[in-house]
Amino acid sequence: MLNGALAALLLAACAACVGSGAEPEPEPGMAVQFLPSRTQFDALFPDRLSFYSYEGFVQAAASYPDFAGRGSDAVRRREMAAFLANIAHESDFLRALREYNQANHNNYCRQGPGESCAPGQQYYGRGPIQLSWNYQYLAAGQALGLGQELWADPDRVARDATIAWQTAIWYWMTNNGPGSIPAHRAIVDGAGFGEAVRAINGAIECDKGPDAPTARNLARRVELFRSYSAMFKVEPGQGLGC
Repeated sequence: MLNGALAALLLAACAACVGSGAEPEPEPGMAVQFLPSRTQFDALFPDRLSFYSYEGFVQAAASYPDFAGRGSDAVRRREMAAFLANIAHESDFLRALREYNQANHNNYCRQGPGESCAPGQQYYGRGPIQLSWNYQYLAAGQALGLGQELWADPDRVARDATIAWQTAIWYWMTNNGPGSIPAHRAIVDGAGFGEAVRAINGAIECDKGPDAPTARNLARRVELFRSYSAMFKVEPGQGLGC
């Protein structure tokens, strides 16, 4: 969990770039997304793997104009803070390509009606949002125009940086997960950060019960969101918990 000193360091590192015009300028006629500047991105993820480049993130964001591109300026900033806080938690500040806990690697094959897993493949978490489960890899590949390629070769999410970023933003924008609305809508429609967490990992962090690990994980996401919101000069809003 971020402590106060680290949160202060993050803010100090970006004091010069917030509100200084350092954010990328939108093209005329295009939807105005709020994007962090390179300096802000570097301060948030100073030890990230080179795989997770700023350029790759910006390119993937451009494929989803509504991502941090709807509502007031405050809503757009808040959505970006919420997204980056969640991927920081999920991917260990962009230092994880693949889920660390190898004991879980065989636990993500759901075989319901019309569902199956490719022979020899594992569907554990990969990429910025740690995409998991066979049906999610299939849906992501279909949404990205790859057909069954990610289902047949899920590790491509950990080898292809463009696809890794795209799967993270795709999930954020479109996937309810255990919740009732996608994380994007949770922020844009005012349901709050807690509902965004529910869309990502609600079965464990929202609905499991008040045990200590659950409380720690949710508190960590909320603290990151508060810090990132402060960096982007926006109030975090209501509904932080789920």
